[in-house]
Amino acid sequence: MEREVIFRPKWHRAFCVLLFMMLCFFHAAKTEITCRSCQPGNKWRAQELRLKFDTSESTTGIKREVFGPGDGAVGSGAPSAERLRLRCAAGSAECAPEDRAGHAQPRLQRSTDNRPDEGDAGGSDLDKMKVSNVQTSGEQKSRAGAARSSTRASRNSGDDNDANDDDDDDKSRPAGPAQSQDPGEDTRQARGRRATRSEPRRSGAERRAAGPKPEELKLNSSTFALTGDSSHNQAMVHWSGQNSSVILMLTKLFDFNLNSVTESSLWRSTDYGATYQKLNDKVGSKTILSYLYVSPNNKRKIMLLTDPEVESSLLISSDEGASYQKYRLSFYILSLLFHPEQEDWILAYSHDQKLYSSVEFGRRWQVVHERVAPNRFYWSKMGLDKEPGLIHLETSISEGQALYVTCKLQNCTDANKGKPFPGYIDPNSLVVQDEYVFVQVSAGGRPIYYVSAKRDVFTPMKLPKYTLPKDLHVISTDENRVVAAVQEWNQNQTYNLYVSDTSGVFYTLALENVVSSMGPEGNVMVDLYEVAGIKGMFLANKMADNQVKTHITYNRGRDWSLLQAPSKDLRGNSIHCVLPYCSLHLHLHVSANPYTSGNIASRDTAPGIIIASGSIGSELSSSNVSVFVASDAGNTWRQIFDEEYALLYLDQGGALVAIRHTPLPIRHLWLSFDEGRQWNKYSFTNTPLFVDGVLGEPGEETLIMTIFGHVSHRSEWQLVKIDFRSIFNRRCTEADYQTWHLHNQGEPCLMGVKRIYQKLKPTSRCVMGKTYFVSVTSGPCDCTEADFECDYGYERRTNGQCTPAFWFHPSAMSRSCTTGMTFLNSTGYRKVVSNNCTAGVSVEYTARRQQCPMQAPKGLHLVTSEGTLTATLGANVTFLVFLEEGDGAKTSITLDFGDGHALTYSNVSSIEDGIKHVYRAVGIYRVTATGENGLGSETATLYLHVTCQLEYIHLSAPFVAVRNKEVNLTAVLWPGQVGTVTYIWWIGNNTEPVVTLDGSVACTFPREGVSAVTVQVSAGNSILQDRKSIAVHEYFRSHLLAFSSNLDDHNPDVAEWRLDVSRVIKTSLVQASGVAEAQLLVSILPGLPTAAEFFLLPDKLLTEGKAEKSAAHLDQLSEVLLGALNQNLVQFTLRPGVQVTVYAAHLSAAPLVDTSKNHSGSAMLMLLSVVVMGLAVFVIYKFKRKIPGLNVYAQMQNEKEQEMMSPAGPPESAAGPQRAAGLSLEILDTELNSRPEGCLKPHVHVTFSTELPTYIV
Repeated sequence: MEREVIFRPKWHRAFCVLLFMMLCFFHAAKTEITCRSCQPGNKWRAQELRLKFDTSESTTGIKREVFGPGDGAVGSGAPSAERLRLRCAAGSAECAPEDRAGHAQPRLQRSTDNRPDEGDAGGSDLDKMKVSNVQTSGEQKSRAGAARSSTRASRNSGDDNDANDDDDDDKSRPAGPAQSQDPGEDTRQARGRRATRSEPRRSGAERRAAGPKPEELKLNSSTFALTGDSSHNQAMVHWSGQNSSVILMLTKLFDFNLNSVTESSLWRSTDYGATYQKLNDKVGSKTILSYLYVSPNNKRKIMLLTDPEVESSLLISSDEGASYQKYRLSFYILSLLFHPEQEDWILAYSHDQKLYSSVEFGRRWQVVHERVAPNRFYWSKMGLDKEPGLIHLETSISEGQALYVTCKLQNCTDANKGKPFPGYIDPNSLVVQDEYVFVQVSAGGRPIYYVSAKRDVFTPMKLPKYTLPKDLHVISTDENRVVAAVQEWNQNQTYNLYVSDTSGVFYTLALENVVSSMGPEGNVMVDLYEVAGIKGMFLANKMADNQVKTHITYNRGRDWSLLQAPSKDLRGNSIHCVLPYCSLHLHLHVSANPYTSGNIASRDTAPGIIIASGSIGSELSSSNVSVFVASDAGNTWRQIFDEEYALLYLDQGGALVAIRHTPLPIRHLWLSFDEGRQWNKYSFTNTPLFVDGVLGEPGEETLIMTIFGHVSHRSEWQLVKIDFRSIFNRRCTEADYQTWHLHNQGEPCLMGVKRIYQKLKPTSRCVMGKTYFVSVTSGPCDCTEADFECDYGYERRTNGQCTPAFWFHPSAMSRSCTTGMTFLNSTGYRKVVSNNCTAGVSVEYTARRQQCPMQAPKGLHLVTSEGTLTATLGANVTFLVFLEEGDGAKTSITLDFGDGHALTYSNVSSIEDGIKHVYRAVGIYRVTATGENGLGSETATLYLHVTCQLEYIHLSAPFVAVRNKEVNLTAVLWPGQVGTVTYIWWIGNNTEPVVTLDGSVACTFPREGVSAVTVQVSAGNSILQDRKSIAVHEYFRSHLLAFSSNLDDHNPDVAEWRLDVSRVIKTSLVQASGVAEAQLLVSILPGLPTAAEFFLLPDKLLTEGKAEKSAAHLDQLSEVLLGALNQNLVQFTLRPGVQVTVYAAHLSAAPLVDTSKNHSGSAMLMLLSVVVMGLAVFVIYKFKRKIPGLNVYAQMQNEKEQEMMSPAGPPESAAGPQRAAGLSLEILDTELNSRPEGCLKPHVHVTFSTELPTYIV
């Protein structure tokens, strides 16, 4: 050896260099080898982990769907894995995630090609915190983290596969995997051996040639294959936990084309997952199962749902799935909601919007209510509701209207229903969360958000006056206060965070422009994360100058600061990052399931330890993502991986497990026993596995973990049980713990106390066990200005002081104050909720109690409970009177309803429920409220339009008119008095309508032919219309017809009957007289006794268009027709045995004007006038018309956009005698059935509140 080194020839040395370069080249090229089962450049989402665990402390079994390793969602953990107390509060599954859908176990999905789904690559927003819309809103979903590295590698078998896995793990190990306390030491220690990262990696052949590999660290594991389920692409898993060794697994083949489950298998393990038994024979070999549910109060009770496409039934087990009983269902279950305390009480929501209840764990069901809004039903809460069996639900009334009702579990009748908010609410807006209830009511195009605390009266939520929210989501309701995300009128992609006082009514700004995004179901997700184990600590991503930066607060949003970046990277190199220009930014995408991790994780049992993926720089980036850990609650951070890993908590945070995000099969994981300072690599299987997900034993003390995966896309599910107990050699003792002082950059007083925690020493490698609990001691701190936030109506200036906003009048806060009593006069500050400081500046900043001053009434407001200016005749109208300033107890209120009635009340407080009044006549009423006390008076006025429903209209118009002669058109209404009415006339082919307030209009027709006239009548929220066609001619003759009396017995007086009989009469007249059919028109008049009129039209081809010839020709034809009528020659058979004779009446109803130039026939015109007057009286009598007597007109209330006809008038038919002569009788006498367009039935909004519902003062 020595000789070779000294006397090596130059060419040999060159050859060695060349060989080394070739090895390096081949090594570098290895990562570019492609494989059939891998898609380069995609994130590790080859399999979606959709696990549903009922082992959480959730009381009602939320039906969650979470994602697997590709989302940073591989994890075991604890009931509060992500500390997702920031439950969305739109009141649905998305709004109370811990309480929705009854523990349907999540699905463990894998892609059939072992590759990341292309469709999933865009799902980067799935595990951001999801919050629900108070009107609107879905469940929390996991969201993929930042872009992962796209390593391409081959998938070979045997040793080559092992080689690739080793290489992949070598590449993925932390740069300082065995770092000691010195972060610059770039080594890894494993049982006394040290291996540096710079060690060259060898191919499988080289390693085999070099001899046996060094002994690797191995975990105690066993593998079980679910034989026969290789085609199944989904699984749902339940681990009973609580010292139980039972695991249930439901695997399914979901056909995405059919959108249904076509195969299923049920597996059960009784030895912590080492072996499984197939239970298909116990549930029925042909039974197809679709969902697995578990009672949150008794994990031994299991419920399985069958696929409703095959059969609708459920299977129930009371012995942890060992045996089952099948029960038929008469409905299809969409979701379940378990009672938080009663293990057998369940609510089920069906596909037809019905809510069912069971008190026997699904063995019997009964209908609770129909037309229930999806995910808007809630169990009562002990200590707040009167009885445990009470149900809060939202029921649909009509489109755009819903009701909030409460009813008893097994007796939900109308008599037992409660209406905590008696008025209508917006659909999908009910939220019942903790001690608060939220609803939304839209008025005047703007939403008003109401809140009830401790089931008290509803009060409008008071945001700063000019917030003008477009959207609002309730994020958190714990610690007796509300955190709301509000999108204001000038925001599009961001939300402002507001925090309330304990009443949930008054809100102040906590943080502006928090980043948000839309989830896959249209839900809003806000980048806000509450750190578990540290009260009052939040992380948020804020947008500023088009850059997203991560901020942290230790006092519930009172103060926010940027994160200090680590001082060194993985390799010990210094990082030059100076605040505020450079800082650490984190992805705050949490997992929706407490047993999987997202991009950030913390635990109650491991206070101060925060693990998150992110980047260092001026803003948050999705490239160059690394993993960071903080052991001191975010004061300092360390970089632990330069790629994305799924980090899991083991043994209550005493150890950390890391699994790399990769599309490749793996067989190693990493373990750290010192809060991420040093990492060791362990193998958990001999055969590399495509990991689909990880399930840990319930509870953060877990030492047993199951990894789900598959060897190839054609293989069965592989379940690897890992027992970590073998790597610990002793239990922790008192000497293994140390004290840790919580602080914020050296400040020990947080939320008014000093907190000291007992934590495991980083050098201790022992098992804390299930008996361990977090020990914390605290001591009070003196109050400082930092313990107080600005009160409602106050804003923090640059000097840190809180001063009144320009719109706020501090004196208004005493408006409900009664003389002789006291009130709290705000100093502009209020203590942060849950802050426990004492003494100090408490007296200076706390609101002072003062005597109520005597004030003259000021700011009197009068509104209806609906917030509208219309009311329905005969219905109760509720008036609300509000007084901004003044002694309400000493101020009398007089309300004049404007119809001769008035009421006087001794004080404002006596009319908090509103003043009800019923109007007996249609009209516009001036309603006046007057408030008066010894110091002055104030008056408020409201003009109320009282209307009734318009049911029918009839357009009265002649069938034939003379060209250029004025014609009267009249719209007859039923009922005659409906209030303020607007008439819209579309005459001929005019493109612009004529709008009048009168029901009659005069018009002329300049051209011969057929002209259509349409009238639309707008009354309140209704628009009705009628239409007539008028034949216009220069000359015509007409005569009234009478009938034998037997016709009246068969006259139903409908338009269709008149049209049909008119055609029969016309045919009989043509046959009896020989008059050309084109020259004759017949129309039966409405009403009884039956009467008709015929019209003779000139034939311009015969008369050459000359007036004299036309008149003479028409006279001849008239004589012929009258002769036939007088001789009883005109008859027709109405039905067998009913022969009707047509006679000529003695008077004619038309023409209305003299059509001859010599004015002959003036006597006839006089008779015709008498007939017309008689007909008008008849029509008025028929429709019971009342002449409008209103002289006051106000602009129509645009409560709802009306459905209008096209602005283009009806097309006018081509003029000409031939066209007119051939006019269809259907055109002449069609009476459209007038029906309401866009009508809404009257409704009432009632609120029990003394606050103004329309604006903030």
